[in-house]
Amino acid sequence: METSKFEGKKVALKQTKDGHVLTLAIHPDEIPEEILRDFVGARYMVVMVRLADDDSPASREDYVGSQLVKQAGMVCRDPQFWELLHEQGLLFEKNEFAAADALCGWCNIESRSELKGNLKARQLFNSLMEDFRVWKQH
Repeated sequence: METSKFEGKKVALKQTKDGHVLTLAIHPDEIPEEILRDFVGARYMVVMVRLADDDSPASREDYVGSQLVKQAGMVCRDPQFWELLHEQGLLFEKNEFAAADALCGWCNIESRSELKGNLKARQLFNSLMEDFRVWKQH
């Protein structure tokens, strides 16, 4: 059998006594016919590469950057974070939008989405998140 290549989208993941079951949605025009013809229980060697928005292979760094963007969005909605920024003189109006502006200013970026690829901004953001973690413990 030849190598099959197709794009799939993760739609479910569950655990059974035999292991994890990953469910992929495959467009009808892309599913290899030999997979449709194989019997249930046929074994495959699977190699998967996550795709970036531009359909190129995504790196671990892309994933980390995306997670930091999500974290930045969540922390800017946290009133405790607003309080920290206010105490540090970085925030005067305690709201999500002002917190986002203060965070961007701290990280020297125009938008939180820049955390995806700006290494220096990531370091500054992580430093701020560490300050926030320590601040919350006191």
